Amino acid sequence: MNRLQPPASFLPLLRSFCTSVSCSPPPCQDGEKLLRPAESVYRLDFIQQQRLQFERWNVALDKPGKVTITGTSQNWTPDLTNLMTRQLLDPAAIFWRKEDSDAMDCNEADALEFGERLSDLAKIRKVMYFLITFGEGLEPADLKASVVFSQL
Repeated sequence: MNRLQPPASFLPLLRSFCTSVSCSPPPCQDGEKLLRPAESVYRLDFIQQQRLQFERWNVALDKPGKVTITGTSQNWTPDLTNLMTRQLLDPAAIFWRKEDSDAMDCNEADALEFGERLSDLAKIRKVMYFLITFGEGLEPADLKASVVFSQL
């Protein structure tokens, strides 16, 4: 199981950069993605890189709400380079939990396609970054997420 984790060491730095850029005239490049308050960057370290087959997402929310997980194709060094919108992958996986339910729902076709893409990207990457957007009052502490692969 490969867990998505917030890379805590640079996230405060990235947030302060994004805040300072949004408060002053943006010196950013065309297409640069600045983090909004409801967005966080998570990291996935591939334990194994070769011969992976996507099985499923394990996503749990501590309370009702919605999260959108978007991958980035960038070989990104978060403390050195800016996240670019053109590097965000489609489709995104959207997961939600309704107010009256403990069960998780998702856009299955997109989540499956996204997971299969991760299997391919794992062949050439040891690390991948994700932009996670929290909706409906959710925060990073409310999310537990991992990706399950089987070995071919």
